[in-house]
Amino acid sequence: MNTIKYFVIHCSATRSNMTYTSLQLDRDHRARGFRSAGYHFYIRRNGDTEALRPTHEPGAHARGYNDCSIGICYEGGLDAMARPADTRTPEQKDALRRLLLELRVKFPLAKVIGHRDLSFDRNQDGHISPDEWMKACPCFDAHEEYSRL
Repeated sequence: MNTIKYFVIHCSATRSNMTYTSLQLDRDHRARGFRSAGYHFYIRRNGDTEALRPTHEPGAHARGYNDCSIGICYEGGLDAMARPADTRTPEQKDALRRLLLELRVKFPLAKVIGHRDLSFDRNQDGHISPDEWMKACPCFDAHEEYSRL
């Protein structure tokens, strides 16, 4: 439990006018060679939070960080034209906040970050800037929004 250093927030890269269930997510991750969905939690647009992996098992969501992180994914992340956007509903925002507060009890030292924050710092200035992101996921600044929990 003390090895968890990060809560890594992801988006499913689903258009805002489409649905993407946890069953679809699991199927797609298995098709990529994972044994199951790679995230520990999945938050649907209506705020329902689904546990996909036990927190004591490593995820498959952030290469190089799976053993020291909990992966949390929200349904969405793209606007209707498939452009990266913060498409979280009020219900998702509430559910994510509640989940992070619950996880904070078990893992008090873990830092909240977005998947994009794990990108390589190409110019080595100590800051991951938008031009360095491997992807825009989760399409909002997770660290800024949740660092004070």
